Amino acid sequence: MAVEHTRPTGSEPEYVSERFTATAEQEGSRLDAAVAAWTGLSRSAAAQLCAEERVSFRGRPAPKSHRVGAAETYTVQVPVPEDPHRIAAQHVPDLRLVHVNPGYVVIDKPAGVAAHPSPGWKGPTVAGALAGAGITIATSGAPERQGIVHRLDVGTSGLMVVARDENAYTVLKRAFKERTVTKVYHTVVQGIPDPLKGTIDAPIGRHPGHEWRFAVLQDGRRSVTHYEVLEAFGRASLVEVHLETGRTHQIRVHFNALQHPCCGDLTYGADPALSAGLGLTRQWLHATRLGFTSPDTGEDVEYTSPYPADLAYAVETLREGGPQL
Repeated sequence: MAVEHTRPTGSEPEYVSERFTATAEQEGSRLDAAVAAWTGLSRSAAAQLCAEERVSFRGRPAPKSHRVGAAETYTVQVPVPEDPHRIAAQHVPDLRLVHVNPGYVVIDKPAGVAAHPSPGWKGPTVAGALAGAGITIATSGAPERQGIVHRLDVGTSGLMVVARDENAYTVLKRAFKERTVTKVYHTVVQGIPDPLKGTIDAPIGRHPGHEWRFAVLQDGRRSVTHYEVLEAFGRASLVEVHLETGRTHQIRVHFNALQHPCCGDLTYGADPALSAGLGLTRQWLHATRLGFTSPDTGEDVEYTSPYPADLAYAVETLREGGPQL
């Protein structure tokens, strides 16, 4: 078998042209069966290649019913398997570029966007949105997480910083590890936390009964959340949160453990009726302030983000005495 690799431009999916020579055992076989054997594709996929005239014999397209002869050579345009780590450019109009320089980019991430590709996630990602906006990012990190130095949950909105070069990746990764980054969130939680200002120091680990959830566990990783109630509305409170550590779902898990879950967070115990009354389809949680030492200049920088429309609506509803349940 001889192989010629060519990559046509502008085609989706991509194909490579490969040449295959039929063996004596394949003489008399239907072409789609032979193509399936050569390429490892299913019989139906091989037949589709024939129908799309991607299989040729002596320079002319050959139908799937064609009978192959021993030692005959065929050219097949074989689809290139999609790289699971490839970052596809995506158009995410609600993602706002807050600050862009050669070393890093700060974005305001909308809810419904994941930080990076992951198994089972088919929606938009920060990495894909930046690619779609023509913003290059660092190549350091795991293939699907290149340039990503920290994450926000899919349902959490607000500020993220992404490294654009290798120096920034190293500096920012170290800053998050050493906890020198200022991370301030606002959340609306059910009820009124008591005391109004305090620290939640409770270890977090993967929930033993739900792989996709987390919980306060005795053998979990140390997790520290500092909070202060900004406004109390009776049935809910607007709370400012400073994270000392950055565990997955930390704020959501900690306030659920206090029996004051984030409004809208049905995964962690929120009241569905109150959440619906506030117009929430996700947790009320927003990364409102982010500060760190610039990898480019060494100066301290800080960025802020206003509430998106759905979260602002929920707060105004509470301020006006709603919702009427």
